[in-house]
Formats: sequence, structure tokens, C-alpha cells
Amino acid sequence: MKNLFLSAAIVLGGLTSFASTSPISNTIVKAISIQDDYTEIKVVEVPTAITDALKKAYPDAVLTKAFKNTKNEYKLEVTVGDKTGNLFANADGTWIKQ
Repeated sequence: MKNLFLSAAIVLGGLTSFASTSPISNTIVKAISIQDDYTEIKVVEVPTAITDALKKAYPDAVLTKAFKNTKNEYKLEVTVGDKTGNLFANADGTWIKQ
């Protein structure tokens, strides 16, 4: 009979450790996006060095929109077939990874 009470006490004691509550913590994550402000320009205002580099690298690409920032970097919206993407270049026509 002692063994029965002892085993019941052990089982109930073990179950109470699972019933304890863990502290709830709220984690707030802030995402900050650093982006240079590009202003839209006319496609004809894009330097010829960039358009020549575009024709050389992507012969089938069509330049649909162009943007420029204060560092004379250009963001080009190009379309190849049914796909649209962005390319970044310096004023001298060298490509920038972004």
C-alpha cells in the first residue's frame, strides 16, 4: 500500500512540472530598409554609355523606365520578353550590384 501511495505521489509530482507556466515574452523586430531615393527621368536622358552597355549585355532588353539618384547612379527598369527586372549602373556604364 505504501508503494501505491508513493508511486501515485511520484506520478502526480511529475505531472505538476509540466503544468508550470513559462514566461511569455514579446519580441519586436524592426526592419529598416536603407534605400537611395531615385527620381524618375526620361529614358532619353540616360547616358549613352549606359544604353551601349545595356545593348551589349542584354541585346533583347527594352528599357522601359529610368531613375537617377544624387550619386549619379541609375536604376533601369528593363523588359526581356515577358520578364521585367531592374538593373543598376553608374554614369559611365559599369554595372552595380544591389
